[in-house]
Amino acid sequence: MPGQFNLLTRDVPSVDTKFRRISAPFPHPGALQVIDRLRRLEPVAMGGQPPVVWDRAEGFQVHDRWGNTWIDWSSGVLITNAGHGRKEIADAIAHQAASHLLTNYCFPSEIRARMVERLASLLPEPLKKVFLLTTGSETVECAIKLCRSWGVKNGGKLKHVVVSYEHAFHGRTLGSQQAGGIPPLKEWIVNLDPGFVQIPFPDGWRNRNISFESFEDQLRDRGVEPANVAGVIMETYQGGSAAFAPAEYMQALRRWCAGHKALLVLDEVQAGFGRTGTLWGWEHYKVVPDVACFGKGLSGSLPISAVAGRADVIDLHPPNSMTSTHTGNPVCCAAALASIDLILNEDLVGNARRMGEILRRGLDDLKGRYPRIGRVEGKGLVAGVACVRPGGTEPDGDLAWRVVERSIEKGVLMFAPVGYGGATIKICPPLVITEDALRESLDAFGQAFAESV
Repeated sequence: MPGQFNLLTRDVPSVDTKFRRISAPFPHPGALQVIDRLRRLEPVAMGGQPPVVWDRAEGFQVHDRWGNTWIDWSSGVLITNAGHGRKEIADAIAHQAASHLLTNYCFPSEIRARMVERLASLLPEPLKKVFLLTTGSETVECAIKLCRSWGVKNGGKLKHVVVSYEHAFHGRTLGSQQAGGIPPLKEWIVNLDPGFVQIPFPDGWRNRNISFESFEDQLRDRGVEPANVAGVIMETYQGGSAAFAPAEYMQALRRWCAGHKALLVLDEVQAGFGRTGTLWGWEHYKVVPDVACFGKGLSGSLPISAVAGRADVIDLHPPNSMTSTHTGNPVCCAAALASIDLILNEDLVGNARRMGEILRRGLDDLKGRYPRIGRVEGKGLVAGVACVRPGGTEPDGDLAWRVVERSIEKGVLMFAPVGYGGATIKICPPLVITEDALRESLDAFGQAFAESV
C-alpha cells in the first residue's frame, strides 16, 4: 500500500548479473533487525523508504552486508552526482580531518575561501556572491529572506509577496513549506502566511495552459497586485515530477521579474552540478536567475549547500545578521571541492546528457507499451514516470509503489514514489552510470512494470 513497503521476509527470484545480485530471503532477517532498532527510536516519518540496509556504496551500486547488490537509481536522494564512495572525495575528507580543523563557524578559513571562489568561477554573471549553508531547505529560507528584504527596500512593506508554483517542493522547514505547493505538507502550519501564493505550473499535461500571458491574471485571482511581488521562486524542474517549464515561459518570466523589480529565484538543489545534462539546470531555459539555491549534488556526500546571487541582493544584510552555525564547514568544503573536480574532469555533465538520451528512449518505449504510464518527464539523468489509473490522468499511487517494490526485488534501487498523489517513480542514478548498467536496469524496470500492472 502507498506509504509503506512490505517488511515480511519472503522468497524472491534470485538475480545474479554483471551489476545486480539479489538472493532470498528478502528482506534479509538481519536487515529487519536493523530496521526494528531504528523504528523503536526514530520518528515514524523516517520509516517510508524501502527495506534496504546500506552497508557500502561504490560508483552506481549499493551493497548490503548480506550479499545483495543494486544498481542505484536514487543517488541517495540526488546527492551522489559524482558517484558513491569516490576515493577522491573520501581522501579529501580524510586529509582535511587530519588537519584537525573540523569546524570554525563564521571565522575565516582558507578552504572556505577556495570553496566560494570555485563556485563563483563556475557561475555566470551576475551570480558572483556565494553564501555557504548546510541543507537545501536552509538555502530556500535564505532566498525568502532576501526576496522580502529586497521587496521592502524597493517598494515598501506591501512588496513582500513570494510567488511559487503548485506541486512544488522546496523543503520541510516553515518557510520552505509555505513556498512549496503541496497543501497536505502545510496543514501543520495552520496560520499560513498570505504573502506566499502558488500558481499553476506550466507542465503542459495537467495544466494545459503553458503561456505566460495568464501570469498576472493568476496573481490577481489570488488577490495579488503584480507591483507587490518581491520574488518568484521556482524549482528548475519540479522535484515531484521532473517536469520542466517551457523555455519561452521562463524567458518571459525573466523579463517580467526584471520589469517589476522582483527577484527570480531558481531552486537548483536537485538540478545543479550536471544532473540535467548541463552544469546548471537553468541553461535549458537560456536564462540566469537573480538568486540560485544549491545543495545535494554539491558535495556528493556531506551536508553543504549554497545560495548564490547578485551582490546587491546577497549584501542586503549587515555583518552578523545572516549567518549559520556550520557555514562552510571545512570538511564539507573539502568534499565539495573534490566532487566538483570529478564532475568537471570526468565530463559527468556530458555523460548525464548521453545516458539521459538512452534513459528517455527506454522510458518512452515503455510508455508506448503501457497506457498506465501517463507521462514521462525529465532531462539528463533525472526522470519522472507518472503512474495513472486507466483512462485518464488520475494518479495511481498503488501502482507506483508496486513497481518500485518489484524493481528493488530485481536489484534496481529507488526511493519511494513522490509527487502528485504519490504516483511518480523518480529515476536519478549517479552521473557515473555506464551504458551497460543503464540498459540492464531499464530492462529490469520494464519487467517490474509488466509484473505490476
